[in-house]
Amino acid sequence: MSSPSPSPSPPVQKKQPYPFWLGGVAATIAASITHPLDLTKVRLQASGDKRMIESIKKTYRTAGARGLFDGISGTWMRQMSYSLCRFWAYDESKKLIGAGKDAPAWKLAAAGSMAGGIAGFVGNPGEIVMVRLQGDFAKPPEKRFNYKHCFDALFRMVREEGVSSLARGVGPNVFRAILMNASQLASYDFFKAELLKTPYFDDNIMCHFTASFAAGTVATTVCSPADVIKSRIMNASGPGSSSTLGVIRASLKNEGALFMFKGWVPAWTRLQPTTILIFLTLEQLKNGVDLSRRHGYTWV
Repeated sequence: MSSPSPSPSPPVQKKQPYPFWLGGVAATIAASITHPLDLTKVRLQASGDKRMIESIKKTYRTAGARGLFDGISGTWMRQMSYSLCRFWAYDESKKLIGAGKDAPAWKLAAAGSMAGGIAGFVGNPGEIVMVRLQGDFAKPPEKRFNYKHCFDALFRMVREEGVSSLARGVGPNVFRAILMNASQLASYDFFKAELLKTPYFDDNIMCHFTASFAAGTVATTVCSPADVIKSRIMNASGPGSSSTLGVIRASLKNEGALFMFKGWVPAWTRLQPTTILIFLTLEQLKNGVDLSRRHGYTWV
């Protein structure tokens, strides 16, 4: 008499992908918290302010605590266009080139570069709106745009400067986005994977914090030159003032090569907590999605 054959093991269910908008939500939360530092960085790059603390004091003295959140609607527009797109495109690019869990750094950087190119183009209008709203108060009253909010800025740009104004600075912005995603997103994945190979880290908040701290420092240094040039071009308003080469020549002549790292400290001070907050928030949002799905909420 033959023994009964063992019952087949249940098939392993493939894990569902996370919602594409998680990265955009995480970035919006992080950018809202660090907005005063981002505002200071833009004003240092585009105005005559010299030091971060003095610039913050000047903003507080002239506009109060509310002034530290000037242009917050532009920040939200930028994050829900550029950042949402870059996280989605990064995940899709990793699938396209086969960059799995233990992918080499060059594959992660390639996926980040592809995502940056797409997101930099898609998010360019939001980037311009954010920079103009943040930099407006640092200008003399007669040179200000005086936009009410992000949508007012968008509509007035099209009406007063033409649709082509939405592409102002798109070259350096796409270049910066490529650098940012190749350094920030790829660095985070790389450092996280390397940390998990050691006996000192598990896949928890300490690992996420350490990997994001390293990624933020790498990203700030790599992106600083393109970030400065982008801010100066986007904040310009006169005819012929949007030429990338023109801005570089004028800046080199007046300030020397170190102009490319002007505002590095506030950029690092802003990007470091922003990077940490983005990835910590994103990991917690993913945990929340996993928890919801375990309880049967399949819409997330």
